[in-house]
Amino acid sequence: MNAHVSTVPAITGDTTLAGYIEKVNQFPYLSAEEELSLAQQLLKEGDITAAHKLVTSHLRLVVKIAHGFKGYGLPMLEMISEGNIGLMQAVKKFDPDKGFRLSTYAMRWIKASIQEYVLHSWSLVKIGTTAAQKKLFFGLRKIKNRIQKVDNTQLSSDEIKAIAAEMNVSERDVLDMDSRLTQADQSLNVPAIAHEDSSDQLIDMLESQDVTQEVIAIEQDELDHKRSLFAKGFALLNEREQAIITKRRLTEPFATLEDLSQEFDISRERVRQIEARAMEKLQDFVTQEAS
Repeated sequence: MNAHVSTVPAITGDTTLAGYIEKVNQFPYLSAEEELSLAQQLLKEGDITAAHKLVTSHLRLVVKIAHGFKGYGLPMLEMISEGNIGLMQAVKKFDPDKGFRLSTYAMRWIKASIQEYVLHSWSLVKIGTTAAQKKLFFGLRKIKNRIQKVDNTQLSSDEIKAIAAEMNVSERDVLDMDSRLTQADQSLNVPAIAHEDSSDQLIDMLESQDVTQEVIAIEQDELDHKRSLFAKGFALLNEREQAIITKRRLTEPFATLEDLSQEFDISRERVRQIEARAMEKLQDFVTQEAS
């Protein structure tokens, strides 16, 4: 795999998130057939070109997953870089004969790589080594956000008990982890660099919690891709199926079964059956192409 790493868009000191995403968006999506063919070439022949295409077509996925870790205040590009390593590992180990798409398989590798980076970067003291401790580290912050305990406010005994039950860990584990996390939280208005001429503060270095325009662009790109898949699947339906789906699902006000029963001179039950079968065809096509 090392032979093609250099051809992945480089993340250097002067790279911006917007610039990197612009490069990533230049790589095309792969159809299920293209992905299967490339994966088989890599598996059977060790084709590095095939590996490169598989990696670059999934770089958008890394950006999207990395965005979910923004709450830890670590540089987004560094998290993306770690996620890319996980993606390349996934491509190397991917077996297309298992019957699922690379994106489904790669998500676990990408998340694991980013999580390890977050754990390593968060504190000089190792946060946890067991799977349960790692799950607690990432889950505790989400739960505290949910119950609006995002500052250093101490958790109540009832909250600790509820969190322990939800995360399937001991109350002592919750208390210890919360103590580590809150102790690591320091003022964001302290200087980022201990230098008298530096005016930068830690808060200036944190990623915004708002959805950025770059991420919106990624999600819009995915939405456009899904719409394209739907259009292709819709074209496979026969004329009557297209008409029924359009009038029952795609236009307002929606037509009733009785309306279409009279229009096509068939029973309402028959209309329902045609609609259900057409939706199954669409779902099967989209799932096969986009899963």
